[in-house]
Amino acid sequence: MPSPPTSVTTATYTTIPIAGGDVINRSVQNLYTFLSRSRPWPEFIAGASAVDIPTSFSDAAIRVRRNFKYFSVNYAILISGCAACSLIGTPILLIFACLIFASWLIFLFFREDPMVVLGHQVSDLAVISGLATVSAIVVWYTGILNSLMIGIMMGVLLSVIHGGLRNPEGLFVDEDDAVSTGLISNAERGSS
Repeated sequence: MPSPPTSVTTATYTTIPIAGGDVINRSVQNLYTFLSRSRPWPEFIAGASAVDIPTSFSDAAIRVRRNFKYFSVNYAILISGCAACSLIGTPILLIFACLIFASWLIFLFFREDPMVVLGHQVSDLAVISGLATVSAIVVWYTGILNSLMIGIMMGVLLSVIHGGLRNPEGLFVDEDDAVSTGLISNAERGSS
């Protein structure tokens, strides 16, 4: 007995590799999506009611870990802001640093698709090599490293102090966040 005909559905995919302009647009959209996951700043600051001294070093370490998971995007923004403030005295260095930072974010971290330049696909190794070379040249010729490291260390220090003093009790993780961070699996989510 012959089998009944089956319908074939076809999926539509983007052309791979895609043009460089589309890669940049998608990367910028992914960056905005990442930044939109920041927690509300009033919750991050949270006044005196949410701040207290931890009872032990291990309690402080647990607080820092929990707060870093919950406020990770806020801490990234804080550290980036401190790095930018450290360069405010020399605006040209700030512009170079922002351009390098944006280049790394757009061309590597938030890029989903392969890049095409002059009709040829560019490998990830070539992108990393190019970004590292440009970054090294800018750092070498501008002397930006000392000021930038001071700003980053200040941002990290402020983040650790906030994470240790901010009591994480009362903070909750959204169900979608718990799945994306691996706290629970999709199977557990469906059974509850």
